[in-house]
Amino acid sequence: MITIYHNPRCSKSREGLQMLELLNQPFTIVKYLNEPLSKEELTEIISKLGIAPIDLVRQKETVWKEAYKDKQLTDEQTIDAMVMHPALIERPIVVHNDKAVIARPADKIKEIL
Repeated sequence: MITIYHNPRCSKSREGLQMLELLNQPFTIVKYLNEPLSKEELTEIISKLGIAPIDLVRQKETVWKEAYKDKQLTDEQTIDAMVMHPALIERPIVVHNDKAVIARPADKIKEIL
C-alpha cells in the first residue's frame, strides 16, 4: 500500500498527490498536521527514507529558527522536535512498503513503485 503524508496547503504536497492520482494506484492520505505522527511512526519513516533526522526538518520554519537553530540536537531530540511541531516535517513524504521518498519533485515517487 502507498501512503502519502500530505499537507493540503503546500503546493509541492498537492503535486505529489496529483502524481499518485495519475499513477492510478490505490493510496492512503495522512494529513499529518491533523493526525500527528508518533515518535515510533516518524522514526520508521526516517529509516525507510535512509536519511538522518535533520534532513527531514524544514529548517526555514519559524519554530525551528526560534527554538532549535543554534542547538546541537541528537537524532532523538530532532525527532522529538518534529513530533512536537509537525510543521517542521518536510513534505510530501510517500511510503511504499519498505521504501520512502520526499517527493520533491513529485516524479521521485516513481523511484519507489
